[in-house]
Amino acid sequence: MAEHTSSSITIEAAPADVMGVIADFARYPEWTGEVKEAEVLETDGSGRAEKVRLLLDAGAIKDDHTLAYTWTGADEVSWTLVKSQMLRSLDGSYRLAALGGDRTEVTYQLTVDVKIPMLGMIKRKAEKVIIDRALAGLKKRVESGS
Repeated sequence: MAEHTSSSITIEAAPADVMGVIADFARYPEWTGEVKEAEVLETDGSGRAEKVRLLLDAGAIKDDHTLAYTWTGADEVSWTLVKSQMLRSLDGSYRLAALGGDRTEVTYQLTVDVKIPMLGMIKRKAEKVIIDRALAGLKKRVESGS
């Protein structure tokens, strides 16, 4: 069974503002670092992305893949892998928790399984790097108001 990696960060913004940045896939290449291209392929009745193609370059993990997104209320989004060249699975989520005022705790959870053999500790390190960079980029993006 695959183990997941997770981390949290506090962002000085309301949950709705944080989720607005998370849901804006077209702008991911501007702040994530690892995502070089993002294309929304399908949306739901509310206009939220249901299927997104991402071109990823995260050092040890480079891939062109498609993810299916599930939105749970206004405070959680999760995803699963639909199609990939290099990955066997990619499951993750962002969960937001209001901390009062305009502060939000964001927890990012990720599980990656690659098709090529990779030592567990190297895979977990890659997951941790992806998560830490994504959370730092998200915090910077939201707090800068871009």
